[in-house]
Formats: sequence, C-alpha cells, structure tokens
Amino acid sequence: MPAYLDLTEFREISVAPEESVDEVEARYPGWVERQLEIKSQWIDARLRKRYLFPLTQTPYPLVVTDWLARIVTEIMMRKRGIDPTDEQAATYVEDRKAAEAEVLEAANAQEGLFDLPLRADTSATGIVAPQVLGYSEASPYVAFDIQAEAARREDSQGTGTGDEAP
Repeated sequence: MPAYLDLTEFREISVAPEESVDEVEARYPGWVERQLEIKSQWIDARLRKRYLFPLTQTPYPLVVTDWLARIVTEIMMRKRGIDPTDEQAATYVEDRKAAEAEVLEAANAQEGLFDLPLRADTSATGIVAPQVLGYSEASPYVAFDIQAEAARREDSQGTGTGDEAP
C-alpha cells in the first residue's frame, strides 16, 4: 500500500526545513519514503475498524496527510540529529504526540470528535463501522415469568385464556 504522502508532498507539508529533508534523503536514500509508508500503515491500522481504511482514492483527506507529516517530521529530525536542548526539537516531539493522539481520537467511536471524509474533495462521511452505543434485549426468561403470572391470574379467577371473569 503506498504512503499518503510522497517525498515531494512531504517536503511541502512538513514544518522541517527542506534542506533537512534533502540531507536525510541524501545520507539515507529511501529512508524518509519508507517512514511515510510505515506510518501510513499505522494510521490505517488505527482507523480501519471505524473508517474505510486504507484509503484508495486521491486526493486523501488533508487531515490524514497532516497527521502523517507531523508524525514523520519528528522521526526524520531525530534521524538527522537534533540538539535535544533546542526548543524547536521539543515542538517536533509535541507535534508528533498531538498528531498521534488525534489519530487515536478519530479511531474512538464513543468519544472521538473526528468524522473523516473518504477523500479531500468531498464532505461525505467516511465512517463505515459506527460503534453501537446501546443494545437492549429482553431476557428469554421474562416471557416465561409473564406467562406464569397470566396463568396464575386465570386460575385464581377460574377463567381460561381470553375468557372474561363471570
């Protein structure tokens, strides 16, 4: 399954400098694209039970490509090497954690507030497996209790089923 972003799209969306993306790609050819594939599959795995994932039609929803870019940016910057005391490094980590939390919220059918479309060019809901929030079914024994109560009432009145008391 292809990633929701290719390298060119990742360069455009990521908050990391393009030079950093190029540096990682030059030192580790194909590594960034592989991370995009891995994290795309992670998103699929999280959202598959509620939405029609993996997405097969483009354009992909912008929120999905944003999540992917935010997650892979931090991973890519760690691969490149960043100073842990750099304040911007902390924002990469926070952004990745926030994106992962949003994916988990979108996967949560009970408390999640996301309603992803199937594609970016439509507003039709992508939810295909909403979770049932309530279910009620009478116990099979309740029917026997009701029958027994009706039979006792009929016996005490000396009537049969459907007969009126004299």
